[in-house]
Amino acid sequence: MTQNEKNIPVIIVGGGQAGLSMSWYLCRENVEHIIFEAKTACHSWDDERWDNFCLVTPNWQCELPGHPYKGKDPHGFMVKEEIIEYVKGFVNSFNPPLREHTAVSSVTRHEKGGYRVIANGEVWHAEHVVIASGAYHDAVVPGYASAIDSSVFQLHSQDYRNASQLPEGAVLVVGSGQSGAQIVEDLFLENRKVHLCVGSAPRVSRFYRGRDVVDWLADMQFYDLTVDNHPLRDGARDKTNHYVTGRNGGHDLDLRLFAKEGVGLHGTLETIRDDVAYFLPDLKVNLDDADKTNADIKKSIDAYIAREGIEAPVEAPYEPVWLPDGRNAPLDLMAAGITSIIWCIGFRPNYRWIDVPVFNGGNKPVWRRGVTDAPGFYFLGLPWLHTWGSGRFSGVSRDAAWLAGQITGKDVSVA
Repeated sequence: MTQNEKNIPVIIVGGGQAGLSMSWYLCRENVEHIIFEAKTACHSWDDERWDNFCLVTPNWQCELPGHPYKGKDPHGFMVKEEIIEYVKGFVNSFNPPLREHTAVSSVTRHEKGGYRVIANGEVWHAEHVVIASGAYHDAVVPGYASAIDSSVFQLHSQDYRNASQLPEGAVLVVGSGQSGAQIVEDLFLENRKVHLCVGSAPRVSRFYRGRDVVDWLADMQFYDLTVDNHPLRDGARDKTNHYVTGRNGGHDLDLRLFAKEGVGLHGTLETIRDDVAYFLPDLKVNLDDADKTNADIKKSIDAYIAREGIEAPVEAPYEPVWLPDGRNAPLDLMAAGITSIIWCIGFRPNYRWIDVPVFNGGNKPVWRRGVTDAPGFYFLGLPWLHTWGSGRFSGVSRDAAWLAGQITGKDVSVA
């Protein structure tokens, strides 16, 4: 044993909503533990979201353990400041053993059993370790970005705050997932000329037949569907989230409507060479596929309404408001007046600091409901860890209760 090594039954790595939820259950079960958080409990909501960010799921789905949403607008969408207040309120509700500004640099197996964890230079020994640091660690930016003319300002979506931080001129947004589509709208509302590289992200309507689509899907028990029962099985974890927004009460994000109103739409970005952007010829396919996903969701709601005999207003099928002309012309950044690029193409997980045999050949962690083959080693808060809500406010409590049961060896009820 290393000299001055400290012992504790459970270490949680990550003090976000997942790690805090784990702590809540361990506190309730009187299990001694500690949370190591490299920054602060609310840092991702404060430091990695744009100013006009808001939830895309209704407030009633915010169900952290012992801390459900109690505001006046359960069917609304909390904005950035309200989200931060909600998370801080959760922290204050039970005073977790949280060490902020404490980065974990290494997790290895301990020769006495359990795990050795090094945090801010201190050495700890724990029988159980819960990795709750998320999956969004390293921002993805393509290698060719470094060859783009230095006069073009570049940043990743996690660093975007508002239009005023960008130089005057047009903006190229790369990626049409949740962040990309919402940032396009944010820029468009500030009267910026925007070009969007449209990828394969699906879309969903905000409201359908008189209700938020989320309400319908909840009634249909979609959010109780486990990854084991999902048609894609583990492949569900690799699917891009549907784009939609909760801004100003919530509405659809229709990329075709953006195009009709002046946003330049292009296919998937293939490369940028000599300051000219080249695209795959997939714009029509990507738009059509996104619309098909939305239509399929509506059809499933229609079937549920009919099956249950529910009275609900009928809506006409969606009709595209804009169609691409089939051209796939390259885009000269300088000629188009593009002075900024925002990369909205996601993140890669970074688990290089974990030396425990819980990863597959693709360096992805392997678990079943967060439990790995390494005794006492767990993951929490990842997308589709167990259900759709596993990486969100709506489902992390259930997952944390389950893992608390694995640690304590008894059934732990969900708060």
